[in-house]
Amino acid sequence: MAAPTETTTDRGVGLALLLGTLTVLGALLMFTGAPDIGAAWGFAGAVTFGVLAVVGIHLDWD
Repeated sequence: MAAPTETTTDRGVGLALLLGTLTVLGALLMFTGAPDIGAAWGFAGAVTFGVLAVVGIHLDWD
């Protein structure tokens, strides 16, 4: 009789790395765009992708 197997994926880790990279890019845009409107968009992107990274990890938690 076959034993049940549990399959796990690293989808949460990949999602966190992708969104974390986008967060860092937003932060870099914030510093290079200062004091223009580009800095505001960089900040908005960094915060948004940072929040999505945390939410994505929690939603994908097994």
